Amino acid sequence: MLNGNVRLPRRQGFTLIELLVTLTLVGVLLSIATPMMATWTANVRVRAVAEQLGNDLRLTQSEALRRNRQTVLALTNATPALNATAAANGNRWFAQALPMLAGETLTDRHFVLASSSARQNKVSISGPAVTCFNAIGRPVSSTATGLGQNCTAPTSATTPAQYVVSATSSNRPLRVSVFMGGQVRLCDPARSLAAGAADGC
Repeated sequence: MLNGNVRLPRRQGFTLIELLVTLTLVGVLLSIATPMMATWTANVRVRAVAEQLGNDLRLTQSEALRRNRQTVLALTNATPALNATAAANGNRWFAQALPMLAGETLTDRHFVLASSSARQNKVSISGPAVTCFNAIGRPVSSTATGLGQNCTAPTSATTPAQYVVSATSSNRPLRVSVFMGGQVRLCDPARSLAAGAADGC
């Protein structure tokens, strides 16, 4: 038709200006979200390692009860293995039963567990090299660990042995405490137990 009533087909897609505005907005949103995402991811890694450390301390404690002998959870920078060298603030840990008698030879049966999750997740642990549990599951002092470090039990109910788990990009370090009576507790130092936060320290 040539009478002027012809409708041209509608164009599809974006104009160059619309595309540039959209890409700019996406870039701004990503630049805001990326640091928050990195912090969130680091906090998740810290929580995972802290929960595993707490669970492994409880397992070490339950093995002391089951075997009716002292057991030890030790931090190390070496490969976790029977009688590996213990080190304060190590990035790995292991647990084993301690000898009951002088001269007792330890075998693989005495080994309880091993973990490298802190190293794998790029998470730091600061805490005692060794924590020992006696046959009734309480923390105990011991100078006969055979791991190059002595166990020191908490001396009061208000000063537990503590492990602090943190990471470079994290803003929420967590604390794993071993109390004099044997309780193992994970808490968040940024929250207050006194203020009613169940996970506060």
